[in-house]
Amino acid sequence: MSKRKKKHPRESAVNMTEFVLPNDTNTLNNLMGGRLMHWMDIVSAIAAQRHSNHLVVTASVDNISFKNSIQLGNVVTLKAKVTRAFNSSMEVRIDVEAEDVPSGKKFESNSAFFTFVALDDKENPVAVPVIEPETEEEIALYDGALRRRQLRLILAGRMKPNDAKELKSFFDLKP
Repeated sequence: MSKRKKKHPRESAVNMTEFVLPNDTNTLNNLMGGRLMHWMDIVSAIAAQRHSNHLVVTASVDNISFKNSIQLGNVVTLKAKVTRAFNSSMEVRIDVEAEDVPSGKKFESNSAFFTFVALDDKENPVAVPVIEPETEEEIALYDGALRRRQLRLILAGRMKPNDAKELKSFFDLKP
């Protein structure tokens, strides 16, 4: 049995910057949510590919809530890194910040978790390196990833709620 390689979250880190142009906005001159989700998918896919050294496909996207609207002319910075790897899947955290450059005002727009599956050259799932978190924040994200994964599987109908042991312990539910 081969031992899977270990990697740190920093090895998958990606920062991407975009400028909000008129074609990216809606009639209120706000960045369209779909355009932001597209950017989030790109930056998180790059992080997953860096971690796995394979092509990846998006398996799921968690809830995306927009805290603050992003305006025409703002600069958007998206930061992504792998928080946990399972067998062939990886959870990626994306944080989005916007900046009004003339005023120097920066603000958080949103964050989300995307899940990717690594594929071999025949498009079959392939094992990925495990994550070895280093910072307190990385450890907290790593520890919460199993609960988030179980919730995703329940919502997708691929796991029964009674089988979600991590969620039961988190909510202190009795079997």
